[in-house]
Amino acid sequence: MSPIIQIKDVSFVYPDETDPDKTVLQNINLSIEEGSFVAILGHNGSGKSTLAKLFNGIHIPSKGSIIVDGMDTRDEKHLFTIRNTVGMVFQNPDNQIVASVVEEDVAFAPENMGIPSPEIRERVDEALRMVGMYDFRLHAPHLLSGGQKQRVAVASVIAMRPRCIVLDESTAMLDPVGRKEIMETAIHLNKAYGMTIILITHHMDEAALADRLIVMTEGDVISDDTPQAVFSQVETLKKAGLTVPDTVKLLYELQELGINTSLDTLSTDDCAKQLFTILRNA
Repeated sequence: MSPIIQIKDVSFVYPDETDPDKTVLQNINLSIEEGSFVAILGHNGSGKSTLAKLFNGIHIPSKGSIIVDGMDTRDEKHLFTIRNTVGMVFQNPDNQIVASVVEEDVAFAPENMGIPSPEIRERVDEALRMVGMYDFRLHAPHLLSGGQKQRVAVASVIAMRPRCIVLDESTAMLDPVGRKEIMETAIHLNKAYGMTIILITHHMDEAALADRLIVMTEGDVISDDTPQAVFSQVETLKKAGLTVPDTVKLLYELQELGINTSLDTLSTDDCAKQLFTILRNA
């Protein structure tokens, strides 16, 4: 796979920052492969959402560069294409809904892009089917659940035909059912359509579903590997003020008691199998 986003020596300072030496991001270097599912995990203030807003030119690096499909976000003539390549879905779906009917909301961005009406119809129907909301196309958005609203917000981005979608804390305001709906949608878009998904989150269980996990703290990347490998670094995550999935926590505590366990087990079923094997061999 080739990179769709390259982050090169990127630092960022907010324009109103009174302390010029206090950067939000510090010399970040990353490459996001096209078709991958990447989670970026960190506590509040770690810099993960700031990094997300750099991906499609909402913010411009104070130092370094963000290259999207060969285009530098610092070059204003590329911003329209960049924002059509990397779509953003934010925390609150109510802030993203602009119409009184679901299909009209999904059509809003393509209409503003000057897409011909027949193609808009095709894009809207396709996007709503991709997120499982086609049957709700004539419904009023305000009558939908939080998870359904957020899926409509995702469809609105899909209708722009991006190659990458950034979910910036998009499950933060949802209940467990809504969070599950959005995660299932993200996985479906990645696996079925090869869409690049970048998930910004502070939920361990969501991060565990990605193929690659990047951990940030205080504007720096402290870990970048598979979720299994990252969550095995229990002490490193503790120092960063982060925890690990309950399965890893249990196996780590058993390890501390002298029981030989493997910390790369994330799912409940796999954890149960490992515990069964330990008990059977005791």
